[in-house]
Amino acid sequence: MHNENYYIHRIGWLRAAVLGANDGILSTTSLVIGIAAASDTRMPIVLSALAGLVAGALSMAAGEYVSVSSQSDIECADLKREKKALEDNPEEELIELAEIYEGRGLSKELALQVAKEFSEKNTLDAHARYELGINEKTQPKPFQAARSSGLSFVAGGILPLIVAFFAPVKEMGLVICLM
Repeated sequence: MHNENYYIHRIGWLRAAVLGANDGILSTTSLVIGIAAASDTRMPIVLSALAGLVAGALSMAAGEYVSVSSQSDIECADLKREKKALEDNPEEELIELAEIYEGRGLSKELALQVAKEFSEKNTLDAHARYELGINEKTQPKPFQAARSSGLSFVAGGILPLIVAFFAPVKEMGLVICLM
């Protein structure tokens, strides 16, 4: 079987990485500009940039973890509800699944046949995939998203930190704005 590797399968960590990098650049740059405007020496600028980089990375990772965990919890709750519905009303759920397939363009007879065949293999999976839109490839992964967000924040915030180390203190605000 040919297994194609689509970008959509990376959406969980890629979204978190883009957001983290963008926030790392903007937050750390803003900190460097603000402290550089109020300081005549390099050390407070570098220390605040470093502290902002660490705090921001931890905050982004924690926030992303909580957000994606919430999404995961909601999906688990919906799967439990669907499992209960399948136990309590298997015939109604079969008809519901067939109607979903029919709505996607299958004839009524074929839709019912497909619903039955998918239900024989794994009823909950069929309903999760086609009724709820949940599948194993796009399941939320809180640790992956948190790691991606935190590390990309650091990657984005490194450049303003480097500028804080090497740019002349008097022109640092201008240098960092030009980068």
